[in-house]
Amino acid sequence: MQTPVELITTEAMKLTSDEREVIVQVLIASLVYDAEADEALAVEVERRIAEIENGTVKAIPMDEALAQVRAELSKI
Repeated sequence: MQTPVELITTEAMKLTSDEREVIVQVLIASLVYDAEADEALAVEVERRIAEIENGTVKAIPMDEALAQVRAELSKI
């Protein structure tokens, strides 16, 4: 017997991607808003942007970053 989550997930996967997107938006909106976490994230994003702008760190293309991560994970 399926759990409620499994049942809902199974049924949701039968929907179109647009319909699933609406469900995702509704579910995300229903989550508890954490202003403190939001503020901490905003501060971190601003810090990282400043590091890129002042040359402290160098941004790399996403495909290169993913290749580096995959290489490190392959060592595990």
